[in-house]
Amino acid sequence: MGGLYLEEFEPGLVFEHSLRRTVTEADNMMFSNMTLNPQPLHIDHDFAAKSEWGKPLVNSLFTLGLMIGISVNDTTIGTTIGNLGMTDVTFPHPLFHGDTVRVETKVLTVRASQSRPDRGIVEFEHQAFNQNGLLVARCVRQAMMMKRPVA
Repeated sequence: MGGLYLEEFEPGLVFEHSLRRTVTEADNMMFSNMTLNPQPLHIDHDFAAKSEWGKPLVNSLFTLGLMIGISVNDTTIGTTIGNLGMTDVTFPHPLFHGDTVRVETKVLTVRASQSRPDRGIVEFEHQAFNQNGLLVARCVRQAMMMKRPVA
């Protein structure tokens, strides 16, 4: 399914994304290393074992990217012009190696651009849950979206 055009979004529309992903230790290590994040809570099992969590935490920016990435297929693939911002980013519960992430997206607002007639802005609320239904991430994202092309 391709992404939706601005006119196809309406406030209150909810997507329960069917794509899910189990996070591996390799995902966490690669992302932390690629982003030069040496936080031992992510990459050092011994250090993390002595923390209140008792094991490594998945890098929160990986969690954020995965959450938004899972949403793309149902919402914005091929119809987004770009992200404008992300606000209210929270990680209420940690994500661990072996957890499976599922995502829900709600459309909060939709508005046409006042300066460019071929586009508009959609504000999404993304929520990611682990396999036990615990909320592991949430954010509000503003995306510049294409309007349906004029035939």
